[in-house]
Amino acid sequence: MKLDLIQTVTCAGLALFAGYGLRRAIPVLGRLNVPAPVIGGLLVSVAMLVARTQGLPLPEFDTALQKPLMIAFFTSIGFAASLRLLRIGGPQVAVFLAIGTVFAVMQNVVGAGVATLFGLPPLFGVLAGSVTLTGGPATGLAFAPLFQQAGIEGAAAIAIATAMAGIVIGGLVGGPIATWFIDRYRVHGPKRRAGAPAPEAVDLQPADPAPHVETEDESAEAFDALKTIVIVLAAMWVGEWISRLIGASGITLPAYIGAMVAAAMIRGVDDYTGWVGLSHRTIDTLGAITLSLFLVMALMTLDLRQLAGLALPIMAILAVQLALVAFACWPVFRLMGRDYDAAVMSGGFVGFMLGTTANAMAVMRALVERFGSAPRAFLVAPLVGTFFIDFTNALIITVFLNFFA
Repeated sequence: MKLDLIQTVTCAGLALFAGYGLRRAIPVLGRLNVPAPVIGGLLVSVAMLVARTQGLPLPEFDTALQKPLMIAFFTSIGFAASLRLLRIGGPQVAVFLAIGTVFAVMQNVVGAGVATLFGLPPLFGVLAGSVTLTGGPATGLAFAPLFQQAGIEGAAAIAIATAMAGIVIGGLVGGPIATWFIDRYRVHGPKRRAGAPAPEAVDLQPADPAPHVETEDESAEAFDALKTIVIVLAAMWVGEWISRLIGASGITLPAYIGAMVAAAMIRGVDDYTGWVGLSHRTIDTLGAITLSLFLVMALMTLDLRQLAGLALPIMAILAVQLALVAFACWPVFRLMGRDYDAAVMSGGFVGFMLGTTANAMAVMRALVERFGSAPRAFLVAPLVGTFFIDFTNALIITVFLNFFA
């Protein structure tokens, strides 16, 4: 049964809301910050696996929107990064980013080495390295076609399996590692007053420009949404040209790199001139929507049979990656000040280097609930984990992909 585009998107939407429902029904999924789109998409892929084993007819999805949705999401990430944010965070943001970048390189080196021990191509280890651990499921699925072309069979299935395991591991071990630093060096923070609200990350985005004056034909909200969509599409268009120029040199890179660069350039112009009038709230919303639909659609077409026989090398690589990130917490703690905020940042570092920024935030919130507020940690870690590490990691992956291909 072949589904058209509308039917495919409808199925993706239903799977997405099923994922949200399961996360509410099974609290441990929420505590581990497993994304609802991943839950819903895997639910469909498991159902497809069962249908294949039973010889039942399978639906054929129209995935024409999958690539544009992926590029749109990473374009929204490009709009989030700016030099202004680096200045807000100060030198510690640059240091934290440098540490993360160095250890993302090491993740790939270690992953390639362990993969070779199992007789697998080095790119298998790179895929189980910074692609899916530092990058998370979205980056893993975005790069999967390139790894597939480079000879890694079942790259998408490997990517999602590694990313999911990383999310779980990062959520479980980040807190204990940070707690060890806090207890070992006695750097407890101030206790939070009873009844005080839980600490949140600092609002890193500038205030949106004044809304457009409402007319008879359009509301201010509709105008901002329309303008944002057009700007994102323009960045994707310009980004396509940038990607072609880079690709002409023979460098293999994912389709979204050019769009991220174009978006960052537009953001830089807008930060200094205000000419574009970006609505960052609307961009964030658009990014969340496109990411959710992209993940669900990518996972719906996943063939889990491709993971057969790869469980042992994946587990071995993850074990070594966990040891590497745990070791990385030592320079994080020392270079970020050897104080309470540095200890909390070390927990956040584990969260986003093995899972996602959501893991990092959850780990840090649990720590400050127990030990007291850490405002510097809540400024530095989200800036690096949400915005800047995606840029440096994409460059790192591209280098390794071209080196081993």
